Amino acid sequence: MPSGLIALLDDVAGIAKLTASSLDDVAAAAGRAGSKAAGVVIDDTAVTPRYVMGLTPDRELPIIWKIAKGSLRNKLLFLLPAALALSAFAPWLLPPLLMLGGAFLCYEAVEKLLEAIQGGHDVAEDALTTHSSRELEDQKVSGAIRTDFILSGEIMAIALGTVASEPIWEQAIILVVVAILITAGVYGVVGFIVKMDDIGLHLAERSSAGVRSIGRAMVKAMPVLMAILGVVGTAAMLWVGGGLIVHGLHEFHWDAIPGTIHHLAEGAALALPAVAPVVDWVVNAVGSGMVGLVVGAIVVAVLHLFKKH
Repeated sequence: MPSGLIALLDDVAGIAKLTASSLDDVAAAAGRAGSKAAGVVIDDTAVTPRYVMGLTPDRELPIIWKIAKGSLRNKLLFLLPAALALSAFAPWLLPPLLMLGGAFLCYEAVEKLLEAIQGGHDVAEDALTTHSSRELEDQKVSGAIRTDFILSGEIMAIALGTVASEPIWEQAIILVVVAILITAGVYGVVGFIVKMDDIGLHLAERSSAGVRSIGRAMVKAMPVLMAILGVVGTAAMLWVGGGLIVHGLHEFHWDAIPGTIHHLAEGAALALPAVAPVVDWVVNAVGSGMVGLVVGAIVVAVLHLFKKH
């Protein structure tokens, strides 16, 4: 009996170690998947604050909460089952779908660049004059959730591509972890950004001169931060979108472009061995971004041509 009990305890200990190891693997894979989707996450963070512009301060956080719930619903109820079905029954579809998603990101980035060059049109102001506050809120929430669905689809697809070789149950757990953490992270940061000027104004009214200086600095930094987020978000879309296309070309053994970028990165890293990893990453990112810019420009030109006809 004692030997049987000891054997049972050994088995339990073995299962516990295996479970802990599996959880470590899941956590590591979730981290890799999340980092691969970082470019889309940055763009999601940059885009969302625009949807609360024109609303009263007391409605900003409730609107962000509504958008966050819609985003999580998109990921868990629609995109997660679709991703797992794709992984189980048609994994060969993942590379071309990722390339299509990458092309869409590149298109969006180039459209943003064209809008910035030509001078954007403030849709929020028009909406304020033509809709009631309730209609405006509903319109902004539905628009944000639609946009988020596309970006969330990219995030889940990129995450799935990172863990496609894992067992299906691990894929499911990893995608759930990525969905929850990214949604919490994005909308937590968005909430802070949209309330940053209010926090700054509150601090600017305090008695301490140092606190007042911090508050005024936060208020002044708000438009600068929004501008930086817009630039970083656009650059991230080109980098991620171009990277997905470059990786897809490599998967299909069309290695002219991926090979050229790889050799350039390798050569630059060898030339600067002290900072080789950084240089390698920068050259790969710039190369992917240039591919993204070209692909996005082609898609924009084709779509504009079709619109004319």
